[in-house]
Amino acid sequence: MLLAKLDVFTIVSMTVYLVLAFMALWGLFCIVVVWMRVAQKRFRSEAQQGEFLEVLQETIEQKRIDEASEMCQEDARAMPQLAHLALENRGIGYSKVRQLILDRFQRDVLADLEYRLSWVNTVIKSAPMVGLLGTVIGMMGAFRTLATQESVDPTLLADDINVALRTTACGLAIAIPLIMLMNSVTVRIRKMEDLVGAGLTRFLEIFKDFVKP
Repeated sequence: MLLAKLDVFTIVSMTVYLVLAFMALWGLFCIVVVWMRVAQKRFRSEAQQGEFLEVLQETIEQKRIDEASEMCQEDARAMPQLAHLALENRGIGYSKVRQLILDRFQRDVLADLEYRLSWVNTVIKSAPMVGLLGTVIGMMGAFRTLATQESVDPTLLADDINVALRTTACGLAIAIPLIMLMNSVTVRIRKMEDLVGAGLTRFLEIFKDFVKP
């Protein structure tokens, strides 16, 4: 009976380790996905974005709208894609186009990043709690060992205490690096948002002269 009970504690503790490992991998995966997506959607610098807008402005001012639209379509970054959307829908008027591209940026780019980061935030909050659960399970095993044996084997007691300490440490070891990585990614997202915002302001100044109000 004691062996069966110990086996149950072993299985539960191993399950906690597996859950923590899965959470660590999932949190890291979401961070990598967000990092790569930001890199794909932004220009590396404001100067690079400025060069693109200068070429786009020249093309639009020469009224080669189709060429400008095609140039934007071939670029997967957020600013060119939003410019392409504006040029393709120029017939609906400036005000509606402006609202359309702002909504699209919020929905297709920022909302997706926020969705991924919400999972990272969930892992950050949950990992220490799962570690604490492992601590409780380990201490329960230790007290059960003390209660069911007249002569306690220190090795068995040490194993239970190890589970208690290690799971808490693992939970914190997952949460702390993810907090730092999440803050770094959040800064990159804000920089991208500011860069795209500045680009859209300049583009809309160019764009409004070629569409109806």
